[in-house]
Amino acid sequence: MKYIWNTTDFHLQNTAVSLGKFDGFHIGHCLLIHYVTQLKEKGLQAVTFSFYQHPGNVVSNQANRLIYTEAEKVKKVEQLGSDYFISYPFNEEVMHTEPEEFVRTVLAEKLGARAVVVGKDYHFGKNRAGNVEMLKELGKKYGFEVNAFEKVVLDEAEVSSTRIRQELQAGNLEKANQLLGMPYSITGKVVYGNQIGRTLGMPTANVIPSKEKLVPPNGVYATRILLDGKIFYGITNIGYKPTVGDRNEKGVETFIFDFQESIYDKEITIEFFAYERGERKFGSLEELKHQMERDCQFSREYFKL
Repeated sequence: MKYIWNTTDFHLQNTAVSLGKFDGFHIGHCLLIHYVTQLKEKGLQAVTFSFYQHPGNVVSNQANRLIYTEAEKVKKVEQLGSDYFISYPFNEEVMHTEPEEFVRTVLAEKLGARAVVVGKDYHFGKNRAGNVEMLKELGKKYGFEVNAFEKVVLDEAEVSSTRIRQELQAGNLEKANQLLGMPYSITGKVVYGNQIGRTLGMPTANVIPSKEKLVPPNGVYATRILLDGKIFYGITNIGYKPTVGDRNEKGVETFIFDFQESIYDKEITIEFFAYERGERKFGSLEELKHQMERDCQFSREYFKL
């Protein structure tokens, strides 16, 4: 897959394009992208088109925490089978682009679109004046067909990134994963910690999440770890390590079961499946060790290891 980001300097031909914010890549988003990838059988190139900066972070002074960072989104789009992921710059100029100008200059001229796939509630252009009906009319003029999907409904409510954020912030990982259609994850390079876990016989891999990343509540989770194309299991603590009191920034600390290799500076992906307990301060390292052993048992039982 080719990744084109924060630039308007590109020209493609004969493409099928899925349009959206694609913050969480939930089950509704995946439907759009899957439909586009199927059109590769008709000789079209599959393109996922989003914006380099979340539109809400430009329109509003209050920044949205991202379910997936830009780097994480690139990996997700590639896994979903797109040929191109275009992360278009979203700035004042783009905000004030009239709907037809966006269609003409971006979809027709830059992307060479022959098929465009969106959600039924899709809006575009200045003041969100463009809608699906306008897009279909403009498609006739500029040579592409439009397929608009209904919102996916789960448990009598629409699936949305907003709903996923609410579930993540409440620590409801299983529900968030159901809405995402895949496990919520954090990807990052392993950095040096205080190595307290090593003295307890439970060495941990430490990752510092991006400040823009939406992270679940502090606490301990049953997790699956992806490293060098292999799958492992473990427990992950999100928080500040109150027992040893050495951290001012929130970290993600993972003990990987049955694993002894040094992986400093390697990239790992931590997939979160279930919340066990909140982070708390223990009276001693021995008490912390006993609790970590109970945490490990919780995760092993969850994954039936």
